Amino acid sequence: MKKVVIIALVHSVAVTWGQSGGNKSFQFLNVPAHARLAALGGVNTSLADQDVNFAFNNPALVSDTLAGTASAGYLFYLADIGQATFSYAHNFANAGTVTFGIRHLNYGEVAGYDASGMETGMFQSGETELLIGKSHQVGVFRLGASIKGVFSNLAGFRGAALLTDVGGIFIHPQKQLVVGMVFRNLGFMLNEFSETSNSDLPFDIQIGVTGKPQHMPVRFSTALFNLANLGKAYRDQSLVTEFFRHLNVGAELLIHKNVNVLVGYNGLRQQELQVQDGSGMRGFTVGFLVRVKHFECALSRASYSVGNAAYAFTLNVNTKSILTKRTEL
Repeated sequence: MKKVVIIALVHSVAVTWGQSGGNKSFQFLNVPAHARLAALGGVNTSLADQDVNFAFNNPALVSDTLAGTASAGYLFYLADIGQATFSYAHNFANAGTVTFGIRHLNYGEVAGYDASGMETGMFQSGETELLIGKSHQVGVFRLGASIKGVFSNLAGFRGAALLTDVGGIFIHPQKQLVVGMVFRNLGFMLNEFSETSNSDLPFDIQIGVTGKPQHMPVRFSTALFNLANLGKAYRDQSLVTEFFRHLNVGAELLIHKNVNVLVGYNGLRQQELQVQDGSGMRGFTVGFLVRVKHFECALSRASYSVGNAAYAFTLNVNTKSILTKRTEL
């Protein structure tokens, strides 16, 4: 029974980390897919900085220059619950650069119970996302789309859906400024969890901006999320409170060309995980990113419940550069 409670907590964290407003299926899609995103608060629509993992957020953020980049990472939750993520961008002669991604949130073995509370046996539970994405640039604009197959197995209840993300960014031709917008999780169910269930997909609209002041070693990213549910879930809240429930702010301190310190703030998570004794650092995230030759490593820490934190690790590798160097040798 304890494991069932932990899974419920994970789903609640997924809601508060990414979105809110009603019970929706496949909430794991709102959990950050990689360490850099987790360190920046969990939401990004406009930061297009040579990271193939941002395809999970906005397909327009992955450019053709990322062909040959591979990534692997792991997010550590409570108990033995964790999320593994893999992604890769490959250049095809006729199609150009296509991004592939997969992530799996594993809950391990979970005890099932019937309506009377009797145990019905142990089940392997987890949720999986398979992604294929493509972007195309026209002048200062880059548009992108991805197709996602998502699958869920929760204590024997299985569901599947076919979803798509459609996004775009504007890249300023002179300044370090990017504006982005994405429509996430448009689609339909392929298989309901049960004969009586009627799943609600976690559709979202997000907009954001990323910019770096000319004489400051800091890059800021701000995003507004859950815009498809403005005012629907918290009608008794003030406008200021409602605004912060949709706000995510991230900053990268560029202390060296190969070292970034990352911090983030997610207003929704900070408000919804408050406790009587104080909110502490919930809603705030930290991390760092280091580049060494063809490799890039990111680590993050996010506090989301009393006495517990989530840690994420991601390793990116530029396989194209490695192969080119070996060929030259």
